[in-house]
This record gives sequence, structure tokens and C-alpha cells, in this order.
Amino acid sequence: MIVINARFLTHKTTGVERYAIEMCKRISKNIGNHKVIFVAPKGKLNKIDGLNNIIIKQFGFFKGPIWEQIDLFLFLKRNKSPLLLNFSGIGPAIYENKIVYLHDLAFKHHPENFSFLFQKIYNVLIPISIRKSKKIITVSKFVKQDIITNYGLTNIEVIYGSQSGKFKNLSLKREKIILAVSSLDPRKNFNRIIKAYQKLETDYKLVFVGSNSKAFSKIIIDNNYNDKNIIFTGYLTDKDLVKMYNKASIFIYASLFEGFGIPPLEAQSCGCPCIVSNLTSIPEICNNSVMYCNPFSVKDIADKIEDLIIDKKKREELVKKGFENIKKYSWDASANKLLAVIKKEIM
Repeated sequence: MIVINARFLTHKTTGVERYAIEMCKRISKNIGNHKVIFVAPKGKLNKIDGLNNIIIKQFGFFKGPIWEQIDLFLFLKRNKSPLLLNFSGIGPAIYENKIVYLHDLAFKHHPENFSFLFQKIYNVLIPISIRKSKKIITVSKFVKQDIITNYGLTNIEVIYGSQSGKFKNLSLKREKIILAVSSLDPRKNFNRIIKAYQKLETDYKLVFVGSNSKAFSKIIIDNNYNDKNIIFTGYLTDKDLVKMYNKASIFIYASLFEGFGIPPLEAQSCGCPCIVSNLTSIPEICNNSVMYCNPFSVKDIADKIEDLIIDKKKREELVKKGFENIKKYSWDASANKLLAVIKKEIM
């Protein structure tokens, strides 16, 4: 038996959950002689297209990280300690027969951006969990080096994310929209994006797509703006998000810290030119296909937005480069790499 921690099915689909879903779509019901089962907390689970035929066992009494440390741990012990694949969260920290994903160390570098309880739990349990793992998987060379530097561990495999096939160019008429997509997490830098936008004399709208999460400290918009052209849509379904990417003329991702960053790839898949942060993993993933900004500089963000608003040829050039960049990433290739890691551990 191989067990997949399916607690991600209790969450809204953001970057980490999307990674887990896309990989799980490509994991067969059996790997070698081992049956693959998904174990989740009791309660309502999200229905995901392409994950309809998986075996899901709902077990235990608790929710959240406590469920992983107690209920999931008990399930594994009662079933002869099978290999656990943990795509998100902490996983049962003291359980040793596991492969654990660590998407980034934002909880360590930016604890102020997370709820007090979340960052305390992660800072205590993540170091234990990864040291007790057979293999650590992360999503960029940047995060791999960060783990080595901070924890001294080297049993790390990098497996990139990608963009879902549903994100594609629909050839819709582009509107005067500057789009930002992410959870309402302070490190996504919304305040500086708003301040930069307010420096511009433009009839473009600034649209934020995303919702709050209990994990993050509450984002406080400190600009005291009263502008009908700054719009917060809240969480959108993938169908509506694809349309929004296709309506937007500019996508901005001025994040202060990313382990990978799927939204720029989604935007590029939909033919939207991107302005992105020049920090952490983002240059590794986006290469020369985007316009970079200094996310700490309101002026630089404003200048880069203005440049793309004015320069239609530059937008068209970035669209072409974006289509080339996304060819470097494939969920199928990433799933095959993960499968090779799993097979090596169960041999």
C-alpha cells in the first residue's frame, strides 16, 4: 500500500493544492504491487475533475494539522506503516516512512505574514518532519538551496510545477485590465501594487483575484483608497479565472517570496504578458519571458506597468516569449519524475 495524504482536498485550490491535484491525476491506482489510496479527514471534500475514480478513505476525528499528527499517524501504524506521500502541510512529523513536499520556507523567513498558530506549528514541526523523511521534494532549485542552508539536509529532489491544460488562450478581446492572482497573503505585496497603480494616470482597471486563508495573517490594505477601478473579485472558479486571464492586458506578480509561482505560467498560457518580481525562485521559473520589477520599489512597479501600457510591441513580444517559456514545464514530465522517486523508495 502507498498512502497519499489527501487533506489538500479540504482546501480551496490555490498553488500548492493545484500542484497536488495535477500530480495525483497522473498517479495510477497501483504502483508496482502497491495499491494507492488517499486518506483524508472526515467531512466535505472538494470534487475535482479527473480525480473521480480514486479510492478515498476518510478517517479520524480531528481537522487540520492535528489530524495529520494524530489520526493520519494512527492510520499508518494500523496499516503496517506503508509509504506516505505528503504533497502539502507537515505530514505526521515523527513518521519515518514518508516522502514529504516542502514548497518553500516562507513560514521561517516571513513569520509575520502568517497567523501566530500556523507559523509556530510549522517552525517547530517542519524541521522534525523533513529530518524524519526518506526523501524531501521541493519545487525549485532556489528552495532546495534554502533547505540545505537552513537545515543542512541534502536528500532533496526538485520537481517543478506547471500550468494546467485548462489555462489556454481563448483569443478573447483584451480589456484594459491589470490582473493580479493569488491568495490574499501579505507577501504577495498588494499594498505596493495599489500604491504603484495610484501613481499612474490611466483608465486601466486593477483587478485582484484571490481570497483570505486562515493560515495567513490578515492582509491590511493601508492605502485608504476610494477608487472604483480597483477591484477585489474574491475567489474565482478555474473557468472564470481562465476568462479573466484572457481578458487582462497585463498580469502582475510582484511577490516578495515564492517557492515556485504557478500564476505567471497560467497567465502566459492564456497569452497575457507578465510583470513579475525579481526575487527568490521567480527568475528561475520565468527566465527571460517577462518584465522584472523590484517588488520593494513602488516607483519601479509603477514604471514597469506604465511601460507595458504604452508599449504594445513589448506586450506582444512578451506574449510570444511566454508561450515559449511554458513549453519547459509539463505535469506529465513532473509526474514521471515523482513516480521514479516513489519506485526507488518501495524497491
